[in-house]
Amino acid sequence: MEITAGGGVVFRRKNYYTEILMIHRHGVWDLPKGKIEPDETVEEGALREVCEETGCSDLRVRFPLGVTQHGYKENGMTVLKKTWWYAMESGRPELKPQQSEQIDALEWVEIGEAIDKVHFDNLKKVLKRFSEELLRRK
Repeated sequence: MEITAGGGVVFRRKNYYTEILMIHRHGVWDLPKGKIEPDETVEEGALREVCEETGCSDLRVRFPLGVTQHGYKENGMTVLKKTWWYAMESGRPELKPQQSEQIDALEWVEIGEAIDKVHFDNLKKVLKRFSEELLRRK
């Protein structure tokens, strides 16, 4: 079975550095993402999921960051999850972790710290790609 998902590297500029919004779920630091609904584009679904998981309602997609894939077991079936990532800029919104998704904390973290803190290796690569693209676009 294959699942299509969308996620965001939510960022804001603060003084002279960039911060990333991280979520804490199941005991690890992660990035917001979720399944795309049949009536949505991947970008629309990514925006919706990130908004739902973080409470950010002022998001703007700035540029795509590529796709990650990972597999896992669910109910005895192997699932392949493909996630399309987007850089999403935010101001200073009111944040609210989506508790129904077991998100127990949200935190703005400087980009270098975010790369160290994120639990999954494929997301470290997404954050590095984001950082490189941000520098290229300045």
